[in-house]
Amino acid sequence: MKTHDVRWPSRPDGGIILAMSKKLPKTPLALDEARLRQQAIGAQLRQMFDDVVNEPVPPDFFAILRQADDDDDADRH
Repeated sequence: MKTHDVRWPSRPDGGIILAMSKKLPKTPLALDEARLRQQAIGAQLRQMFDDVVNEPVPPDFFAILRQADDDDDADRH
């Protein structure tokens, strides 16, 4: 279950990188490009992390955890 689904749609005006660059103060071009790349990568990583966190846990995984917990309890006695 996803709480939100943010994707970077392609834009006819040059894309998200160009749109973001218009909001930043003027600095050397290479520095602007590096910052924009980092921001875009960061946004994508946050989205991927959110997607993974919001994935349901498979029932088989819970069964494995219960079995491991039961094995630990049996070893203690």
